[in-house]
Amino acid sequence: MSSSGHLVFFQSLFGLKEPRLLFDIMLHAGTLLAVVVYLREDLWKMVQGTVDAIKRREANPGTRLLLWIILASIPTGLMGVFLKDWFEPLFAMPKVVGFTLLFTGLFLWLTRLTGGAGRPVEKMTWIDSILIGIAQGISIIPGISRSGATISAGLFFGLDRELAGKFSFLLSIPAILGATALHIRKIGTQGEVGLSLLGMAAAFIVGYLSLKFLMKVIIAGRLHTFSYYCWAMGAAIILLAE
Repeated sequence: MSSSGHLVFFQSLFGLKEPRLLFDIMLHAGTLLAVVVYLREDLWKMVQGTVDAIKRREANPGTRLLLWIILASIPTGLMGVFLKDWFEPLFAMPKVVGFTLLFTGLFLWLTRLTGGAGRPVEKMTWIDSILIGIAQGISIIPGISRSGATISAGLFFGLDRELAGKFSFLLSIPAILGATALHIRKIGTQGEVGLSLLGMAAAFIVGYLSLKFLMKVIIAGRLHTFSYYCWAMGAAIILLAE
């Protein structure tokens, strides 16, 4: 987990250059499309719920979920704008990434202590939303898994497992759109359009299959199993990276 952490490690290990901006943006677009397709029913319920709420002037689960996602996106966006320059130098420090991966493993492991039955969206509060948004903002740090941080936060705050997973993935939509908007104006004239489209297709397929697998793991209460991988990868980075 933590694609940014893995990227920093392999770039350092093999002396790779950073990917072209267009290619990077297309990978994000593929991931975003995978989330939208996988959660299309939930997104449609949010749209329907919002329309019904306007007509009947009363909240429903779809409306609440949309409001909490919007609210959670605010601290994430603020942290992204104001802390990005502060965290950016960490991408050139592989050993730091190794330690942050160890930390990611720790909070993933601690999810094994959370209970099975949790609160549905009707009992989710604005405080839950804000704190999960902050957890997503912290994942700007390379090595901190975005999905791991937000899902773990939801579980720690007592949300239903499926809700914690879906809320994390839905919350990634405005986060990816925001990050893309910040970088798309820097693209300029670049070639490699065919390679970028191929990367987008690969990101969509891998992202969709990963979402299906990860949701099953979350619902089964087995998210902590990823902690061992994070610890192993973190230790490897600390030992091998220059």
